[in-house]
Amino acid sequence: MMTLDRVTQVLADLVRIASVNPALVPGGAGEERIARYVANFLQSAGFETHLQEISPGRFNAIGVLRGSGGGRSLMLNGHLDTVGVAGMEEPYSARIESGQLYGRGAQDMKGGVAAALVAAESLASGPPLPGDVIVAGVADEEFQSAGTRALLAGSAKSDAAIVMEPTGLQVVTTHKGFAWAEVETFGRAAHGSRPQEGLDAIALMGRVLVEIERLGKALSGGPTHPLLGHGSVHASLIAGGQELSSYPAHCRLSLERRLVPGEDIATLEAELAGILEKLRSLDPDFRGRFTLGYWARPLETPPDIDLVQTVAWSARRVLGRKTDLGTQSFWTDAALLSEAGIPSVLFGPSGSGLHSTQESVNLDTVLACARVLADCAKSFCGNSTSL
Repeated sequence: MMTLDRVTQVLADLVRIASVNPALVPGGAGEERIARYVANFLQSAGFETHLQEISPGRFNAIGVLRGSGGGRSLMLNGHLDTVGVAGMEEPYSARIESGQLYGRGAQDMKGGVAAALVAAESLASGPPLPGDVIVAGVADEEFQSAGTRALLAGSAKSDAAIVMEPTGLQVVTTHKGFAWAEVETFGRAAHGSRPQEGLDAIALMGRVLVEIERLGKALSGGPTHPLLGHGSVHASLIAGGQELSSYPAHCRLSLERRLVPGEDIATLEAELAGILEKLRSLDPDFRGRFTLGYWARPLETPPDIDLVQTVAWSARRVLGRKTDLGTQSFWTDAALLSEAGIPSVLFGPSGSGLHSTQESVNLDTVLACARVLADCAKSFCGNSTSL
């Protein structure tokens, strides 16, 4: 069953289903239709399946292939939502050209989900494994990972997990985390012709932006993580003022801090508190405050644990070459799984155009990924070696 035609068919089906995250794009289709496809596919293959509604109209699809007993369980986790399709001429065409399949989500990460489904189908048709294989198609990874959070709050647990994000067939054990925050500055509204009465909140925010830039330079020149380098910070959104002829009384800045292992939301809290305290000390008229928002930890899975070695050896057997351990800059649900006590790695196909108007995935690598996932499940779920 693990053929190029089969992975192409399954991936094309997935790409043709719109699953834009409505938390990112109002009116987006969400995950219900694609979750039902995944659940039906797994049920037809022989998995026990159910849909988990995480909020109205938004679903996880979960399938379990029960083992005969005595082995370890492995979760194959992949998100079903995508970013928006603005600027794309054929977002759902699943067009194939030069061995690449094009469409929104092809690389991120329906290629990996297709590989997991085809691997699951193959495993279900073979001899029973001692341990369980769990396939989880989850919602909302592109925003706040409500799908994997709901999965972990429920009964879906496992001894380890592989998240099929696009890694170019590398075994990825580390990636950065992130934290969001808002900074507000407060001025004094006045007519534009009366500067003595006004205080410009946007100009005050300019001072904050200068300090954010200084922080970014300090981070880039400071201590680095051996694999991920240094953390970073950038201004993302800014808004303020009410009309051209008035001094603005309020300005709001949204920013993002990328985190390396050893950093967390408290790191950003201390940095922003220091910036605002400095600006207040320089000017008693400066008024500002910050609010911390959503954040997620980095991933750092020890390279010597059995999960990592099993995936690496499976990749070597299937690909016929040694597979290096790698790292990624972007965040994934693997960090949430790891934080919950489920050792996790990333392993997925190759592609291009991540979040762009020309997104694609290499079909040969989707097939290779499926074969590695199946081989890994047989090895990992076939024994009870300690992690």
